Formats: sequence, structure tokens, C-alpha cells
Amino acid sequence: MKVFITGGTGLVGSAVVTELLGNGHTVVALTRSDASAQAAVQAGAEMVRGALTDLDVLRAGAAQADGVIHLAFGNDFSSAEAVAANVAEETAALQALGEELAGSGKPFVTVSGTPAAPDRPSLETDPLPAEGLVGGRSLAVAGVVTLADRGVRSSAVRLPRTVHNNGDGGFAGLLALMARRTGVVTYPGDGTQCWPAVHALDAAVLFRLALENAEAGTYWHAVADEGDRVADIAEVIGRRLTLPVKAVAVEEFGPLGQIFAADQPSSSAHTRQTLGWNPEHPSLLADLENIQPTII
Repeated sequence: MKVFITGGTGLVGSAVVTELLGNGHTVVALTRSDASAQAAVQAGAEMVRGALTDLDVLRAGAAQADGVIHLAFGNDFSSAEAVAANVAEETAALQALGEELAGSGKPFVTVSGTPAAPDRPSLETDPLPAEGLVGGRSLAVAGVVTLADRGVRSSAVRLPRTVHNNGDGGFAGLLALMARRTGVVTYPGDGTQCWPAVHALDAAVLFRLALENAEAGTYWHAVADEGDRVADIAEVIGRRLTLPVKAVAVEEFGPLGQIFAADQPSSSAHTRQTLGWNPEHPSLLADLENIQPTII
């Protein structure tokens, strides 16, 4: 299968590209810089230059492919306005891809986060929140999934709070990055909130399985660790970086504070049973042991 992919050189995307190529697929990656173009070619993929805002490039990529995987999202989380701009950019891109794929029967796999559920791990059947800072993204993802009614084999893989590889990535990676900058590992709230997690290489397998086998109009959970306590995550980071660990007010985390403080365990039982997905790589707490100390 010839697969057009956005976001194919990030932490998750590069793993997905490798997984696809290793299983006989051809990959065409959207690349917006010389560095990402070089990375895509070195990985064995073809590349086309463009950004999510280049809607004609997206349409052409989808038209020429046998399937599409969307992973790209803006990385500016400095303010609520910046996040809103990222969501608007992605929404327009998904709409363009969907319009091009309508009636084709091709697979279209997009990405979102796992939802929260009251007093239990969330399930694949639980809805994504349509309000709040990233509520617009939930609506855009739902728009992709409902393309099943327009002749697209659409599905969404929901990623947990932390997608990690070699101690880097996701919310846990952000905690480590902030700690290196400030000299202290901080986390919001009392630390009892739980974040689900998955290794990037395991997540990549699920994206491939969804591309190959998912029924139209479905959601899947790329969750290996149902929920790790944030205090435990911070403790490992602090020990590896030899830095103090401190709970702080939610407001100190800026526009993402409420998201960081929320309890959000998640289940992938249905995904594992239905698609035969079996995570095999290290858990988050084990993978964080790969963090190397640094001098502040």
C-alpha cells in the first residue's frame, strides 16, 4: 500500500514510517523543512515538501496514495491562542484530506488523545471532550471518523498523555525538559493523578494495524500503561537527573495546567482483542530510567 503521512518525522511519526516500511508498504511523507526531508529520505520514505497549511499539497498526496495517516500538529503550546491556532490549522488540513478521500474507500487514520472518564479508565467508546482548550481538535477528529458515511475507511488512534522512547516524549518528557531548564522537577496538584502511556514503537504497530484492518468509523486506544501516578513519574525523573521534586500550583503550568493536573487512566482492552495489538516494549517508568543526568 502507498501511504501518505503527515508528521512522519516526529517521535511517533518516525516510528510509524519505519513500521510501515518494514511491513511492505511504501511511504510518502509530508516534510516542511530540509531537515525533515532528509530524515524521511534516510528512513527510506519518499517525500513531498509542504506544511499542513498547503491544502493543495495535502489533496494531491491523498489522491495519489492508497491510504493516509495523519500525525502532524503544531508544537507551539506557549499560550491558549497558540494552541487554538494549531487546532484551526489541523482542522482545515483534515477537512481537505477528507474531501479528497470521500467516496474512495481508502483508509484514513488520524490521531487524538485518550478521553477522560469519571472514576474509571476511559474506553474506546467514550467520547472526546468537545469543549476546553483542545475541544476543537476533538470535533475535527470526529469529523474524520464520520467520513465512514461518505465512503472512507476512517478511524482514529487515540494516544495517551505520554508516548515515549528512550526516556523522551510526551507529558513525562515535558516534565524532564522543564526540570533541565529550571533545576527542579515540578508537577501540578498532589501527584495522585494518573497518566496513561505507550512506547512509540508499540504505538506505531497500532497505526499500521488500523491502516490495514480497522473498520470504518472506529476509535482505538494506543495504551500500554493504563495509568502511572504523576508523582511516581516525577520521582524517577528527579532521581535520574539528581534534582529535587516539588508539587506546584496548577497555574504554574500555564495553558496546559488543567490538562496536566487531570486524572486520565485509559484502557485498551477492546483494541487489543479486536486488532490483535500486543505492546511489547518497556513501560514508561522503566523507559524513564534511560534519562541521562545533565548539569544545570
